[in-house]
Amino acid sequence: MPWSILTYLRNNPEILKESLRKRGMDESLVDKARQLDEEWRKLKRMVDEIRHQHNLITRSIAKAKDDKERRKLIEEAKKLLRTREELEQKLKIIEEERQRILLSLPNIVHESVPVGFSDDENVPIRFWGKPRVYREYLDKFKEQTEKWGFKVDYELIDWKPVGHADMLEYVLRLGDTQKAAEVAGSRFYYLFDDIVWLDFALLLYAIDRLTAKGYKLVLPPYMLRHRIMMGVVDLETFKDAIYKIEDEDLYLIATAEHPLAALYYNEEIMEDELPIKLVGISPCFRKEAGAGNRDLKGIFRVHQFHKVEQYVFAKPEESWDIHEELIRNAEELFQGLGLPYRVVNVVSGELGAPAAKKYDLEAWMPAQGKYREMVSASNTTDWQSYRLNIRLVRRKGMEREYVHTLNSTAIASTRTITAILENFQEPDGAVTIPKVLRKYLEPFEKAPKEAIYPAERRK
Repeated sequence: MPWSILTYLRNNPEILKESLRKRGMDESLVDKARQLDEEWRKLKRMVDEIRHQHNLITRSIAKAKDDKERRKLIEEAKKLLRTREELEQKLKIIEEERQRILLSLPNIVHESVPVGFSDDENVPIRFWGKPRVYREYLDKFKEQTEKWGFKVDYELIDWKPVGHADMLEYVLRLGDTQKAAEVAGSRFYYLFDDIVWLDFALLLYAIDRLTAKGYKLVLPPYMLRHRIMMGVVDLETFKDAIYKIEDEDLYLIATAEHPLAALYYNEEIMEDELPIKLVGISPCFRKEAGAGNRDLKGIFRVHQFHKVEQYVFAKPEESWDIHEELIRNAEELFQGLGLPYRVVNVVSGELGAPAAKKYDLEAWMPAQGKYREMVSASNTTDWQSYRLNIRLVRRKGMEREYVHTLNSTAIASTRTITAILENFQEPDGAVTIPKVLRKYLEPFEKAPKEAIYPAERRK
Protein backbone atom coordinates (compact mmCIF):
# COMPACT_ATOMS: atom_id res chain seq x y z
CA MET A 1 0.00 0.00 0.00
CA PRO A 2 1.17 3.61 -0.44
CA TRP A 3 3.76 4.70 2.11
CA SER A 4 2.64 1.68 4.22
CA ILE A 5 -0.67 3.49 4.63
CA LEU A 6 -2.56 0.31 5.46
CA THR A 7 -0.07 -0.39 8.24
CA TYR A 8 -0.61 3.13 9.57
CA LEU A 9 -4.38 2.73 9.21
CA ARG A 10 -4.41 -0.49 11.23
CA ASN A 11 -1.66 0.16 13.78
CA ASN A 12 -1.27 3.93 14.14
CA PRO A 13 -4.09 5.87 12.46
CA GLU A 14 -3.17 8.94 14.49
CA ILE A 15 -0.22 9.51 12.13
CA LEU A 16 -2.65 9.80 9.23
CA LYS A 17 -5.01 12.00 11.21
CA GLU A 18 -2.22 14.32 12.30
CA SER A 19 -1.05 14.69 8.69
CA LEU A 20 -4.58 15.57 7.59
CA ARG A 21 -4.91 18.10 10.42
CA LYS A 22 -1.68 19.74 9.27
CA ARG A 23 -3.21 20.09 5.82
CA GLY A 24 -6.50 21.44 7.15
CA MET A 25 -8.40 18.38 5.91
CA ASP A 26 -11.19 16.28 7.39
CA GLU A 27 -9.59 13.58 9.54
CA SER A 28 -12.84 11.59 9.65
CA LEU A 29 -11.70 10.08 6.33
CA VAL A 30 -9.29 7.96 8.37
CA ASP A 31 -12.08 6.71 10.64
CA LYS A 32 -14.19 5.84 7.60
CA ALA A 33 -11.31 3.96 5.97
CA ARG A 34 -10.57 2.18 9.24
CA GLN A 35 -14.20 1.10 9.59
CA LEU A 36 -14.22 -0.22 6.03
CA ASP A 37 -10.95 -2.04 6.62
CA GLU A 38 -12.35 -3.75 9.71
CA GLU A 39 -15.42 -4.82 7.73
CA TRP A 40 -13.17 -6.02 4.91
CA ARG A 41 -10.99 -8.10 7.25
CA LYS A 42 -14.05 -9.65 8.92
CA LEU A 43 -15.58 -10.57 5.57
CA LYS A 44 -12.22 -11.81 4.28
CA ARG A 45 -11.95 -14.22 7.22
CA MET A 46 -15.47 -15.46 6.51
CA VAL A 47 -14.72 -15.93 2.81
CA ASP A 48 -11.48 -17.78 3.60
CA GLU A 49 -13.27 -20.05 6.08
CA ILE A 50 -16.08 -20.82 3.61
CA ARG A 51 -13.51 -21.49 0.87
CA HIS A 52 -11.75 -23.90 3.22
CA GLN A 53 -15.01 -25.67 4.07
CA HIS A 54 -15.94 -25.86 0.38
CA ASN A 55 -12.58 -27.43 -0.44
CA LEU A 56 -13.01 -30.03 2.30
CA ILE A 57 -16.51 -30.96 1.14
CA THR A 58 -15.42 -31.06 -2.53
CA ARG A 59 -12.65 -33.51 -1.67
CA SER A 60 -15.04 -35.65 0.39
CA ILE A 61 -17.55 -36.08 -2.47
CA ALA A 62 -15.38 -38.68 -4.16
CA LYS A 63 -15.25 -40.63 -0.88
CA ALA A 64 -19.02 -40.63 -0.31
CA LYS A 65 -20.45 -44.01 0.73
CA ASP A 66 -23.47 -43.81 -1.56
CA ASP A 67 -25.39 -41.54 -3.98
CA LYS A 68 -27.54 -40.08 -1.21
CA GLU A 69 -24.50 -38.88 0.73
CA ARG A 70 -22.88 -37.69 -2.51
CA ARG A 71 -25.93 -35.61 -3.47
CA LYS A 72 -26.07 -34.15 0.03
CA LEU A 73 -22.41 -33.16 -0.13
CA ILE A 74 -22.84 -31.67 -3.60
CA GLU A 75 -25.80 -29.61 -2.38
CA GLU A 76 -23.78 -28.39 0.62
CA ALA A 77 -20.89 -27.47 -1.69
CA LYS A 78 -23.25 -25.52 -3.99
CA LYS A 79 -24.75 -23.68 -1.01
CA LEU A 80 -21.31 -22.76 0.30
CA LEU A 81 -20.29 -21.62 -3.17
CA ARG A 82 -23.35 -19.34 -3.46
CA THR A 83 -22.66 -17.90 0.00
CA ARG A 84 -19.01 -17.37 -0.87
CA GLU A 85 -19.87 -15.61 -4.13
CA GLU A 86 -22.29 -13.28 -2.30
CA LEU A 87 -19.69 -12.46 0.35
CA GLU A 88 -16.97 -11.97 -2.29
CA GLN A 89 -19.20 -9.46 -4.06
CA LYS A 90 -19.68 -7.55 -0.78
CA LEU A 91 -15.94 -7.83 -0.15
CA LYS A 92 -15.19 -6.33 -3.55
CA ILE A 93 -17.54 -3.37 -2.95
CA ILE A 94 -16.01 -2.66 0.48
CA GLU A 95 -12.47 -3.03 -0.88
CA GLU A 96 -13.19 -0.60 -3.73
CA GLU A 97 -14.65 1.97 -1.31
CA ARG A 98 -11.71 1.55 1.07
CA GLN A 99 -9.31 1.96 -1.84
CA ARG A 100 -11.15 5.06 -3.06
CA ILE A 101 -10.69 6.70 0.34
CA LEU A 102 -7.06 5.62 0.63
CA LEU A 103 -6.32 7.02 -2.83
CA SER A 104 -7.98 10.30 -1.85
CA LEU A 105 -5.58 10.75 1.06
CA PRO A 106 -2.61 13.06 0.44
CA ASN A 107 0.96 12.14 1.21
CA ILE A 108 2.06 12.14 4.84
CA VAL A 109 3.53 15.53 5.71
CA HIS A 110 7.23 15.36 6.56
CA GLU A 111 8.16 16.39 10.07
CA SER A 112 10.31 19.29 8.82
CA VAL A 113 7.37 20.99 7.05
CA PRO A 114 6.03 24.10 8.85
CA VAL A 115 2.34 23.95 9.72
CA GLY A 116 0.26 26.63 8.05
CA PHE A 117 -2.48 27.20 5.50
CA SER A 118 -1.39 30.23 3.45
CA ASP A 119 1.53 31.07 1.17
CA ASP A 120 2.20 34.05 3.43
CA GLU A 121 3.24 31.57 6.13
CA ASN A 122 5.90 29.83 4.00
CA VAL A 123 9.20 29.94 5.88
CA PRO A 124 12.27 31.40 4.10
CA ILE A 125 15.39 29.30 4.63
CA ARG A 126 17.92 31.24 2.53
CA PHE A 127 18.34 34.26 0.27
CA TRP A 128 20.71 34.88 -2.64
CA GLY A 129 21.69 37.94 -4.64
CA LYS A 130 21.59 41.71 -4.20
CA PRO A 131 18.07 42.86 -5.13
CA ARG A 132 17.32 46.26 -6.61
CA VAL A 133 14.80 47.83 -4.27
CA TYR A 134 12.73 50.85 -5.27
CA ARG A 135 12.87 53.34 -2.39
CA GLU A 136 9.11 53.29 -1.80
CA TYR A 137 9.20 49.48 -1.53
CA LEU A 138 11.94 49.36 1.10
CA ASP A 139 9.56 48.63 3.98
CA LYS A 140 7.93 45.83 1.96
CA PHE A 141 11.35 44.39 1.22
CA LYS A 142 12.36 44.41 4.87
CA GLU A 143 9.05 42.78 5.79
CA GLN A 144 9.97 39.87 3.50
CA THR A 145 13.55 39.55 4.77
CA GLU A 146 14.24 41.02 8.20
CA LYS A 147 10.94 39.74 9.60
CA TRP A 148 12.38 36.25 9.22
CA GLY A 149 15.72 37.17 10.79
CA PHE A 150 17.70 37.61 7.55
CA LYS A 151 19.91 40.55 6.70
CA VAL A 152 19.91 40.79 2.90
CA ASP A 153 22.14 43.30 1.12
CA TYR A 154 20.28 45.37 -1.49
CA GLU A 155 20.71 48.20 -4.00
CA LEU A 156 18.37 51.11 -3.33
CA ILE A 157 17.07 52.80 -6.50
CA ASP A 158 15.08 56.02 -6.86
CA TRP A 159 13.41 55.18 -10.17
CA LYS A 160 10.45 52.81 -10.24
CA PRO A 161 10.95 49.83 -12.56
CA VAL A 162 8.21 49.21 -15.10
CA GLY A 163 6.17 46.07 -14.44
CA HIS A 164 6.89 43.09 -16.68
CA ALA A 165 3.48 43.26 -18.40
CA ASP A 166 3.90 46.89 -19.44
CA MET A 167 7.55 46.31 -20.35
CA LEU A 168 6.57 43.49 -22.67
CA GLU A 169 3.65 45.14 -24.43
CA TYR A 170 4.20 48.91 -24.26
CA VAL A 171 7.93 49.54 -23.84
CA LEU A 172 9.45 46.68 -25.81
CA ARG A 173 6.29 45.95 -27.84
CA LEU A 174 7.32 42.32 -28.12
CA GLY A 175 4.14 40.73 -26.80
CA ASP A 176 0.42 41.00 -27.40
CA THR A 177 -2.01 39.58 -24.84
CA GLN A 178 -4.96 41.63 -26.05
CA LYS A 179 -5.07 40.05 -29.49
CA ALA A 180 -4.44 36.64 -27.94
CA ALA A 181 -7.39 37.21 -25.59
CA GLU A 182 -9.54 38.13 -28.60
CA VAL A 183 -8.72 34.94 -30.49
CA ALA A 184 -8.08 32.46 -27.66
CA GLY A 185 -9.15 33.99 -24.33
CA SER A 186 -7.47 35.54 -21.33
CA ARG A 187 -4.07 34.30 -20.14
CA PHE A 188 -2.89 33.54 -23.67
CA TYR A 189 -0.27 35.58 -25.50
CA TYR A 190 1.68 36.27 -28.64
CA LEU A 191 5.44 36.74 -28.23
CA PHE A 192 7.66 38.22 -30.93
CA ASP A 193 11.29 38.33 -32.03
CA ASP A 194 13.72 38.97 -29.16
CA ILE A 195 11.43 37.55 -26.46
CA VAL A 196 10.98 34.33 -28.45
CA TRP A 197 14.75 34.04 -28.78
CA LEU A 198 15.04 34.63 -25.03
CA ASP A 199 12.46 31.91 -24.32
CA PHE A 200 14.41 29.28 -26.24
CA ALA A 201 17.76 30.45 -24.85
CA LEU A 202 16.45 29.85 -21.33
CA LEU A 203 15.36 26.33 -22.24
CA LEU A 204 18.70 25.50 -23.86
CA TYR A 205 20.56 26.92 -20.88
CA ALA A 206 18.68 24.69 -18.41
CA ILE A 207 19.05 21.60 -20.62
CA ASP A 208 22.75 22.24 -21.13
CA ARG A 209 23.47 22.61 -17.41
CA LEU A 210 21.43 19.61 -16.27
CA THR A 211 22.57 17.16 -18.95
CA ALA A 212 26.14 18.12 -17.99
CA LYS A 213 25.26 16.85 -14.50
CA GLY A 214 24.22 13.48 -15.91
CA TYR A 215 20.47 14.00 -16.23
CA LYS A 216 19.00 12.12 -19.21
CA LEU A 217 17.23 14.40 -21.69
CA VAL A 218 13.64 13.39 -22.46
CA LEU A 219 11.02 14.73 -24.85
CA PRO A 220 7.82 13.19 -23.38
CA PRO A 221 4.25 12.78 -24.65
CA TYR A 222 2.20 15.96 -24.36
CA MET A 223 -0.98 14.03 -23.52
CA LEU A 224 -1.75 11.26 -21.04
CA ARG A 225 -4.60 8.85 -20.39
CA HIS A 226 -6.96 9.20 -17.46
CA ARG A 227 -5.47 6.17 -15.67
CA ILE A 228 -2.03 7.80 -15.71
CA MET A 229 -3.24 11.24 -14.69
CA MET A 230 -4.91 9.63 -11.67
CA GLY A 231 -1.53 8.20 -10.74
CA VAL A 232 0.42 11.44 -10.80
CA VAL A 233 -2.04 13.96 -9.33
CA ASP A 234 -5.09 14.07 -7.11
CA LEU A 235 -7.28 14.32 -10.19
CA GLU A 236 -10.46 15.14 -8.26
CA THR A 237 -8.80 18.26 -6.85
CA PHE A 238 -6.66 19.01 -9.91
CA LYS A 239 -9.29 18.42 -12.62
CA ASP A 240 -10.21 22.10 -12.94
CA ALA A 241 -6.60 22.90 -13.79
CA ILE A 242 -6.21 20.32 -16.58
CA TYR A 243 -7.41 20.45 -20.17
CA LYS A 244 -9.22 17.31 -21.35
CA ILE A 245 -9.47 16.32 -25.00
CA GLU A 246 -13.15 16.05 -25.90
CA ASP A 247 -14.35 12.51 -26.63
CA GLU A 248 -10.86 11.12 -26.04
CA ASP A 249 -9.28 9.40 -23.06
CA LEU A 250 -6.53 12.01 -23.11
CA TYR A 251 -5.48 15.04 -21.08
CA LEU A 252 -2.97 17.74 -22.02
CA ILE A 253 -0.06 17.67 -19.60
CA ALA A 254 0.31 20.46 -17.05
CA THR A 255 4.03 19.72 -16.65
CA ALA A 256 6.60 17.24 -17.97
CA GLU A 257 6.62 15.79 -14.45
CA HIS A 258 3.51 13.78 -15.28
CA PRO A 259 4.72 11.85 -18.36
CA LEU A 260 8.18 11.47 -16.79
CA ALA A 261 6.57 9.83 -13.75
CA ALA A 262 4.77 7.43 -16.10
CA LEU A 263 7.94 6.34 -17.89
CA TYR A 264 8.17 3.24 -15.66
CA TYR A 265 4.43 2.65 -15.26
CA ASN A 266 3.74 -0.96 -14.19
CA GLU A 267 7.46 -1.76 -14.16
CA GLU A 268 10.11 -2.86 -11.69
CA ILE A 269 13.45 -1.09 -11.29
CA MET A 270 16.49 -2.91 -9.95
CA GLU A 271 18.20 -1.30 -6.98
CA ASP A 272 21.50 -0.78 -8.79
CA GLU A 273 19.75 1.20 -11.55
CA LEU A 274 18.78 3.96 -9.12
CA PRO A 275 18.80 6.87 -8.98
CA ILE A 276 17.39 7.52 -12.45
CA LYS A 277 17.73 11.25 -13.17
CA LEU A 278 15.73 12.80 -16.01
CA VAL A 279 15.37 16.28 -17.47
CA GLY A 280 12.25 16.76 -19.56
CA ILE A 281 11.30 19.61 -21.85
CA SER A 282 7.73 20.26 -22.91
CA PRO A 283 4.96 22.76 -23.31
CA CYS A 284 2.64 22.92 -20.30
CA PHE A 285 -1.09 23.54 -20.41
CA ARG A 286 -3.00 24.78 -17.35
CA LYS A 287 -6.45 26.24 -16.93
CA GLU A 288 -5.36 28.27 -13.87
CA ALA A 289 -9.02 28.04 -12.87
CA GLY A 290 -8.28 28.75 -9.23
CA ALA A 291 -6.16 31.81 -9.91
CA GLY A 292 -9.09 34.24 -9.85
CA ASN A 293 -8.06 37.70 -10.94
CA ARG A 294 -4.42 37.28 -9.99
CA ASP A 295 -1.83 38.14 -12.66
CA LEU A 296 -4.32 38.72 -15.45
CA LYS A 297 -1.84 41.05 -17.15
CA GLY A 298 1.31 39.81 -18.80
CA ILE A 299 2.79 36.32 -19.01
CA PHE A 300 3.41 35.39 -15.37
CA ARG A 301 0.31 33.19 -14.91
CA VAL A 302 -0.77 31.77 -18.25
CA HIS A 303 -2.49 28.77 -19.82
CA GLN A 304 0.50 27.63 -21.88
CA PHE A 305 4.26 27.90 -21.45
CA HIS A 306 7.49 25.98 -21.93
CA LYS A 307 9.26 24.32 -19.03
CA VAL A 308 12.35 22.26 -18.33
CA GLU A 309 11.63 19.81 -15.51
CA GLN A 310 13.85 17.69 -13.29
CA TYR A 311 12.54 14.25 -12.31
CA VAL A 312 14.19 11.47 -10.28
CA PHE A 313 13.35 7.87 -9.37
CA ALA A 314 15.24 7.09 -6.15
CA LYS A 315 15.71 4.60 -3.36
CA PRO A 316 13.72 5.69 -0.29
CA GLU A 317 16.86 6.11 1.82
CA GLU A 318 18.32 8.52 -0.77
CA SER A 319 15.29 10.62 -1.63
CA TRP A 320 15.73 13.36 0.98
CA ASP A 321 19.30 14.04 -0.12
CA ILE A 322 18.12 14.12 -3.73
CA HIS A 323 15.38 16.60 -2.79
CA GLU A 324 18.12 18.96 -1.62
CA GLU A 325 20.05 18.31 -4.84
CA LEU A 326 17.08 19.29 -7.01
CA ILE A 327 16.55 22.64 -5.32
CA ARG A 328 20.30 23.30 -5.46
CA ASN A 329 20.25 22.62 -9.21
CA ALA A 330 17.47 25.19 -9.66
CA GLU A 331 19.34 27.68 -7.49
CA GLU A 332 22.47 27.28 -9.60
CA LEU A 333 20.45 28.10 -12.71
CA PHE A 334 19.02 31.27 -11.17
CA GLN A 335 22.40 32.25 -9.75
CA GLY A 336 23.82 31.88 -13.25
CA LEU A 337 21.13 34.21 -14.54
CA GLY A 338 21.93 36.67 -11.75
CA LEU A 339 18.33 36.79 -10.50
CA PRO A 340 18.01 37.48 -6.75
CA TYR A 341 15.82 34.92 -5.00
CA ARG A 342 14.83 33.26 -1.79
CA VAL A 343 14.00 29.61 -1.05
CA VAL A 344 11.00 28.91 1.17
CA ASN A 345 9.85 25.78 2.98
CA VAL A 346 6.20 25.52 1.91
CA VAL A 347 3.63 25.15 4.69
CA SER A 348 1.59 21.98 5.13
CA GLY A 349 -1.68 23.41 3.84
CA GLU A 350 -0.12 24.49 0.53
CA LEU A 351 1.85 21.34 -0.35
CA GLY A 352 -0.59 19.72 -2.78
CA ALA A 353 -1.62 16.10 -2.30
CA PRO A 354 1.43 14.31 -3.83
CA ALA A 355 4.16 16.15 -1.89
CA ALA A 356 5.49 15.18 1.53
CA LYS A 357 7.66 18.31 1.44
CA LYS A 358 8.13 21.13 -1.05
CA TYR A 359 10.53 24.01 -1.57
CA ASP A 360 9.66 27.05 -3.67
CA LEU A 361 12.27 29.31 -5.21
CA GLU A 362 10.92 32.85 -5.43
CA ALA A 363 12.63 35.53 -7.52
CA TRP A 364 12.67 39.16 -6.41
CA MET A 365 10.40 41.28 -8.63
CA PRO A 366 11.51 44.94 -8.29
CA ALA A 367 8.42 46.47 -9.94
CA GLN A 368 6.14 44.61 -7.55
CA GLY A 369 8.29 44.84 -4.46
CA LYS A 370 7.88 41.16 -3.63
CA TYR A 371 9.32 37.70 -4.12
CA ARG A 372 7.32 35.56 -6.58
CA GLU A 373 7.38 31.80 -7.19
CA MET A 374 9.54 30.57 -10.06
CA VAL A 375 10.36 26.98 -9.04
CA SER A 376 8.74 24.21 -7.00
CA ALA A 377 10.76 21.19 -5.86
CA SER A 378 8.88 18.28 -4.23
CA ASN A 379 9.60 14.92 -2.70
CA THR A 380 6.50 12.83 -3.37
CA THR A 381 8.04 9.75 -1.68
CA ASP A 382 6.01 6.74 -2.93
CA TRP A 383 2.68 8.53 -3.40
CA GLN A 384 2.98 8.46 -7.21
CA SER A 385 4.84 5.16 -7.52
CA TYR A 386 2.12 3.27 -5.63
CA ARG A 387 -0.53 4.63 -7.96
CA LEU A 388 1.58 3.88 -11.03
CA ASN A 389 2.78 0.52 -9.66
CA ILE A 390 6.48 1.29 -9.97
CA ARG A 391 8.48 -1.00 -7.70
CA LEU A 392 12.06 -1.09 -6.51
CA VAL A 393 13.61 -4.57 -6.41
CA ARG A 394 16.30 -5.05 -3.79
CA ARG A 395 19.11 -7.41 -4.84
CA LYS A 396 19.33 -9.04 -1.42
CA GLY A 397 16.39 -11.40 -1.21
CA MET A 398 14.72 -9.70 -4.21
CA GLU A 399 12.39 -7.83 -1.87
CA ARG A 400 10.00 -5.37 -3.53
CA GLU A 401 8.90 -1.95 -2.35
CA TYR A 402 7.70 1.24 -3.96
CA VAL A 403 10.34 3.55 -5.39
CA HIS A 404 10.45 7.21 -4.33
CA THR A 405 9.89 9.94 -6.94
CA LEU A 406 10.91 13.59 -6.87
CA ASN A 407 10.33 16.54 -9.17
CA SER A 408 11.46 20.12 -9.55
CA THR A 409 11.14 22.94 -12.02
CA ALA A 410 14.43 23.85 -13.67
CA ILE A 411 13.23 26.78 -15.80
CA ALA A 412 9.66 27.82 -16.61
CA SER A 413 10.30 30.14 -19.52
CA THR A 414 7.60 32.80 -19.33
CA ARG A 415 7.85 33.30 -15.57
CA THR A 416 11.62 33.56 -15.80
CA ILE A 417 11.25 36.11 -18.58
CA THR A 418 9.06 38.26 -16.31
CA ALA A 419 11.83 38.21 -13.69
CA ILE A 420 14.42 39.18 -16.30
CA LEU A 421 12.27 42.04 -17.59
CA GLU A 422 11.93 43.51 -14.09
CA ASN A 423 15.42 42.83 -12.72
CA PHE A 424 17.56 43.72 -15.74
CA GLN A 425 15.76 46.74 -17.15
CA GLU A 426 17.53 50.08 -17.25
CA PRO A 427 15.96 53.53 -16.77
CA ASP A 428 16.02 54.01 -20.56
CA GLY A 429 13.86 50.91 -21.10
CA ALA A 430 16.55 48.53 -22.34
CA VAL A 431 16.74 45.04 -20.81
CA THR A 432 20.18 43.49 -20.38
CA ILE A 433 20.38 39.82 -21.37
CA PRO A 434 22.08 37.65 -18.70
CA LYS A 435 25.59 36.74 -19.87
CA VAL A 436 25.03 32.98 -19.48
CA LEU A 437 22.33 33.10 -22.16
CA ARG A 438 24.31 34.93 -24.80
CA LYS A 439 26.19 31.90 -26.14
CA TYR A 440 22.84 30.30 -27.01
CA LEU A 441 21.87 33.42 -28.99
CA GLU A 442 25.20 34.20 -30.65
CA PRO A 443 24.95 31.72 -33.58
CA PHE A 444 21.73 33.26 -34.85
CA GLU A 445 21.97 36.45 -36.88
CA LYS A 446 18.59 37.84 -35.86
CA ALA A 447 18.82 36.93 -32.18
CA PRO A 448 19.53 39.69 -29.62
CA LYS A 449 23.10 39.63 -28.34
CA GLU A 450 23.53 41.75 -25.21
CA ALA A 451 20.26 43.57 -24.62
CA ILE A 452 16.67 43.89 -25.74
CA TYR A 453 15.86 47.49 -26.65
CA PRO A 454 12.64 49.50 -26.52
CA ALA A 455 10.59 49.59 -29.69
CA GLU A 456 11.72 53.15 -30.57
CA ARG A 457 15.43 52.20 -30.45
CA ARG A 458 14.94 49.12 -32.65
CA LYS A 459 13.54 51.15 -35.54
